[in-house]
Amino acid sequence: MKLSTFNPLTLKHFLYKRLNFLSLIMARIAGINIPQNKLVQIGLTYIYGIGDKFSKQICSSLEIPKNRRVNQLTDDEILKIREYIDQHFKVEGDLRRDYSISIKRLIDLACYRGSRHRKKLPVRGQRTRCNARTRKGKAIAIAGKKLTPLKK
Repeated sequence: MKLSTFNPLTLKHFLYKRLNFLSLIMARIAGINIPQNKLVQIGLTYIYGIGDKFSKQICSSLEIPKNRRVNQLTDDEILKIREYIDQHFKVEGDLRRDYSISIKRLIDLACYRGSRHRKKLPVRGQRTRCNARTRKGKAIAIAGKKLTPLKK
């Protein structure tokens, strides 16, 4: 766009189209932007706390067809999905907060599971002698430990 052909109305029109395009890209449910090109049933699983089972339950209870995509949803349907999730599920921040509070409760009780959480070791009885690298972190080499050959 040349400076001589600059017109404030064309800029306003351009920005208006750009903002409308951006609002069409994503549907916002429970604070999460759901991609438009996904099926509704798949897109709902982007929300923390809603998996495949609950997304199917939401779609069936609101009578949303299985082959409907997120960009084909009306504003009314998106609003119904939001309300249904708010009424029936604990998602995102609330769920994460409850999860962390339950772990803190176990740590404060000083029970076996709480002590395992505090030490960052596996909680559910897995062995730690040779595995558990995910939980324990990267292996640390012990410096002064060398095997000496046996003398006869």
